[in-house]
Amino acid sequence: MKHPSIKQIDSEQFQKILGYIRSGVEDGANLETGGDRFGNKGYYIQPTVFSNVKDDMLIAKEEIFGPVQSILKFKDIDEVIRRANNTHYGLAAGVFTQNIDLANTLSRALRAGTVWINCFDVFDAAIPFGGYKMSGHGREKGIYSLKNYLQVKAVVTPLKNPAWL
Repeated sequence: MKHPSIKQIDSEQFQKILGYIRSGVEDGANLETGGDRFGNKGYYIQPTVFSNVKDDMLIAKEEIFGPVQSILKFKDIDEVIRRANNTHYGLAAGVFTQNIDLANTLSRALRAGTVWINCFDVFDAAIPFGGYKMSGHGREKGIYSLKNYLQVKAVVTPLKNPAWL
């Protein structure tokens, strides 16, 4: 069985993700499910979920770009915001809640280029996509992506008899 969301692009990325999974186990997180190769051909990795994850663990700090989910406990929304923003990355965030006011508060406070509310991995050509901090420069899609194809130039030429003198 092949599932597009668990296939990695090449051996290098495949090994990198397996290394993150190993580090999660070695750092003391609980491996709830997955954590290994899926099948014996290709670069498929089982969807992997860790619990008891601490902020200083590699699996909590890095953008893994693979089927690995870390579960971290929290006491209140202020703690969620502080911890989520205390990273070098800011590509995307997902908020799942029945309280839309809380979701909108979080979406404004999180320093991420995209925030999905009660959905995930939803894209549209009109919606800009790109990260904050070390997660990217510029935007893809939407009107903001046009800036990637433009170069602004200022030309100043001194005149013998400028009109403003």
